[in-house]
Amino acid sequence: QVQLKESGGGKVQFGGSLTLSCAATGDIAWIGSMGWYRQAPGKQREMIATISNSGTTDYANVIQGRATISRDNSKKTAQLQINSLKSEDTAVYFCNAQVTIMDHRWSRPIEGNYWGQGTQVTVSP
Repeated sequence: QVQLKESGGGKVQFGGSLTLSCAATGDIAWIGSMGWYRQAPGKQREMIATISNSGTTDYANVIQGRATISRDNSKKTAQLQINSLKSEDTAVYFCNAQVTIMDHRWSRPIEGNYWGQGTQVTVSP
């Protein structure tokens, strides 16, 4: 069973920085796109940054220039560094990944979209 586990959230001062990490575990054959999303109270979940298996990145306008997404395919991890944190960055941050597992019974790949449980980031004045 595939699991995504986020870490690195917490309370950060306005203008500070933090790095979120996501680790994928399970019987994983391949991880395609990985991404970070966030959901603030009363708002819809929004994409923050994504990175393909080959390293192509995409950022939301709200975080462009303040964030860097990276991944380590050998470790099945992804990181998101955010600088110059603002109060509007306060949200629960979720890791997402397109994961392929092997169905050993039928010897076929099965692709699925997986989410972590989220980690709270709170930016204080």
